[in-house]
Parts: sequence; structure tokens; C-alpha cells
Amino acid sequence: MAILKQDLTTNELLVLNSELQSHEKSLAIAYLMLIGGHLGIHRFYLRRTGTAVAQLVLFLAATFFYIAFLVLTGLESYLLSMVFLVLLLGCAAVLTVWIIVDLFLIPGMVRSWNARAEQEIMERIVQYRSSPQASNPYM
Repeated sequence: MAILKQDLTTNELLVLNSELQSHEKSLAIAYLMLIGGHLGIHRFYLRRTGTAVAQLVLFLAATFFYIAFLVLTGLESYLLSMVFLVLLLGCAAVLTVWIIVDLFLIPGMVRSWNARAEQEIMERIVQYRSSPQASNPYM
């Protein structure tokens, strides 16, 4: 059941705003973390752990393929080094497109997180309102 802000008293709204300050995610910080987007840092920040790990794995795979490409090129094993170059470019292309898409998805992810946090805090406020402690604070 969705709880509306209009259902809260002034004191409850103050508590809500106070609690939201410590739970909200910042759009600016999320975009700053996108600078390290190839590591999935912005997704870890927004608690999108599964996709953050996927971005990190893609980055680590691309790094491995890059190092393998360099080593094999130095050993003059050109055919095998080309295989690693293709794998490197594949991982890098997927990751680059994903980061570009995230440029447009981040505002929605932040709004979604903040709306969910606000709803959870309002639910706790309403639960506290109906608890025995709220009616008698000296218990």
C-alpha cells in the first residue's frame, strides 16, 4: 500500500526529510562515478550489484585480452594475438555502448532509488505511529 506525503503530520514530514538526507542518492555523484564507468562504480553506488559486477568482469576481461595481445605480439605470434585483439575489441565495444546507454539511464535509476527510499521511510513512520511506544513515549 502506497503512503502519500499528504497523510503525514508536520512532525512526520520533518522526520521524513531528515531521514531522506542520509538515504538519498545524488545524481551528480552518480554521474561523477560514471567517469570510472568501465569499472561499474556508478552501478555499485546505485545498488545495481549484478550489472555492476558484469561491467567489472567485462573490464577485467578486456584488460586480460589486452595484456595477452601485447605479450603474444611481442613473441611474434601474430595469429593468436589477433584472436585476443578481436576479443579485446569485442569486450571494449560492449562496455563502451553500455556506458553510453547508462548516461541516459542514470537519472531514472536515481529517481527510482530515491522514491523507493522515501516510500520505505514513510512506511516506517506510519508503523511507528500505530505502535504502543508512539502513544506512550515513557514506556
